[in-house]
This record gives sequence, C-alpha cells and structure tokens, in this order.
Amino acid sequence: MREIHLGAVLMQNRRRLGITQDKLAEFLGVSKGAVSKWETEATLPDITLLPRLAAFFNISIDELLGYEPMMTKEEIRKVHRKLSAEFYFRPFSEVVDHCREITEKYFSCFPLLFQIASLYVNHHALANTKEEGLHILENARTLFARVRTLTDDMNLAKQALGMEAYCLLLLNRPEEVLTLLPSLDLVLFPLEPILASAYQMTGRSKEAYTVLQSGIYQYLIILINLLVSYMEFHIKKEDVFEETYLRILAVAKGFHLDHLHPSLLITAHLAVAQGYMVQNHPSKALDALEACEKLSDSDNFYWKLHGDSYFDLLDEWLEKTLDLGTDFPRNEKLIRRNLVQAVSDNPLFAPLSGEPRYQRILTRLNQKQKGD
Repeated sequence: MREIHLGAVLMQNRRRLGITQDKLAEFLGVSKGAVSKWETEATLPDITLLPRLAAFFNISIDELLGYEPMMTKEEIRKVHRKLSAEFYFRPFSEVVDHCREITEKYFSCFPLLFQIASLYVNHHALANTKEEGLHILENARTLFARVRTLTDDMNLAKQALGMEAYCLLLLNRPEEVLTLLPSLDLVLFPLEPILASAYQMTGRSKEAYTVLQSGIYQYLIILINLLVSYMEFHIKKEDVFEETYLRILAVAKGFHLDHLHPSLLITAHLAVAQGYMVQNHPSKALDALEACEKLSDSDNFYWKLHGDSYFDLLDEWLEKTLDLGTDFPRNEKLIRRNLVQAVSDNPLFAPLSGEPRYQRILTRLNQKQKGD
C-alpha cells in the first residue's frame, strides 16, 4: 500500500530539475529551513502552497504527495490474505475496524472495495450478534452499490450488481432485489466463441484457447450453482430433486470437479444432504455428507483455484484476470471450521446425532481441521 511521502517526492523532483533548496524557497516566499524541514518531513507545507509546489514541478498534487488512491492487484491480494487470516485469528469487531480503516483510505479503489465487501459477506456469520451481522451485510451492500455506480469497469460493475442483490436477499429484502436486477428476458449469448475466433484469425492461438477455457470454466461454475438452486427449489418434488442431483454428479464426473473445484462440489453435496433430511431420507443424507468429508481430505482439497490437464491455460488466466488471482475468498482454516460447523450445527442433521456414520464423519472432519 502507498502512503503519503511528500518529503521524498519533493527532494526527488527538486534534484530532477537541478533546483536548490534556496531557489525553491525563494519561489515560494519561504525560508530555506522550511524547505529542509519539508524534505525531512519534520513539518509539512501549508495546504495553500501545495498547488504552487505541484505547478512548479509540473506534477499533480497526488503525485506531489506521493499518494496513489489505487492499489495494484498484488497489493489487493496481500490485503485480502491478511484480512482473511485475521477473521480466523482475531476478534470479529477488531477485523471489521481494520477493514473500515483500509476502506476509508482507499475509497476510490473499486476493486479493493469489492473485495472488502466480499469479506464482509463471507464472514458476517462470525459476528457476535445477529444485529451486528446484519449491520455488516448492510455495509457490504453499500460498498457494492458504490462500486456498481462509480466504476468504469463493466465486468466489476456487473459483479457488484450481483453481490448487492445477494446482500439484499440475506437482509430479507426481496422486493429490492426485483427492483435492482435487470430483466432476464434476453437470451444469453456468450461472446467467447466470437472473441476466440478473432484471436485465431489474427494468429493468436494461445489467446483463443485461453478465452475458450476460461469461458467453459466460468459457465461450468455457473451451471453447477444453477443446478443446486434448481434442486433446492424442488425439495418437495423428490423425482426432480433426485434427477437434478444425478445431473450434477454427471457434470462433476465429466469435468473431474473433485480435483478441479472440490469446494464447489462440497456445496452441492451439503445442499443435497439437507434436502434428503427434509425428505426424511437419512441414509441418503449420510451418503452426501460422506462425499463432503472425502472431498475435504487434505490430499484432494486445493486451497487455491487452479486448472488441470484439460484446463492447462487456466492458472495463468486466473492470475492475470482475477483481483485475488488463485486465492479463495476465505482463509483455508476458516473454510475447514465452517465445514465442520455446517455439518455439526445444522438443526436438520440433529436427528443423525445417534448414527455411528454421522459421528465418524464429524470425527474425521474435526481431525482434519485440527491437523491444518
């Protein structure tokens, strides 16, 4: 992150122009001692002198102050990793205060604001009270709204729109979701094939393959999430529920999601297990929970987004394209803990407490969490 370092910038630009402290002091109508103190940052110039200093060196006031209101992708990743870890190790309110300090300092860095708001969404359940959690969600919604309305990045604005709507759902404000989201009457028309063809026609084969791989990967994630939602809406129609689950498993097998994106598959199995409990099929629920436990095994579970032999250009694309690169949105230890809690604390699974299979699943999950 960049701080304000006027002294160093002042000295660098003065030497660049070959100007002495006496000459600069004469121009500004101050003493040489004042300029010397500015450069050592013992004192700072009066705010009214900043425009004249910037004009003298032919730079902006931001450049004069050595201040850049934007973070690089790598800086955002470092901040995200630090805050994500803090949510696991430090008290929730302290981490939220730290997030707010960073947000206020970089209020125009919209990729950073998006990630801070995402951290709020991913960790609001750690709040000490329900009211505090709802307050954090409202803060996240406000940040997403700011990003959506002010950023020039269309992709970021679209992501912020979706996350803002998700926050409204969590805040139990569905009517606002319906007002916020645009009509979905238009048929989805993916642009990846057109872009890939243009790359191929200009002799840029690698770019063409990367566009298609990244598109397939993203639509694959979207497809699984849509199928999970569709399945959840058909809990009372057991035949549709079962058929949707079978199709999820077929897609997962075809694309080796157990290695490519196990966390996505864990979410699906958890939803299935809950659905089976609603349908009073405890044995099937245990099968799904065992699938979750196996996927969380340290030998299979990757704490980074990644490609495989089929998606062999994906790792490079993830690093270049996503603000977080290959990082997960939450700390790996917290993911493990949340998985244990999702199995042990869910009231739907309470009837399984006397089942030996259920106890073995919990034991293995706890052992893996403690072993991290």
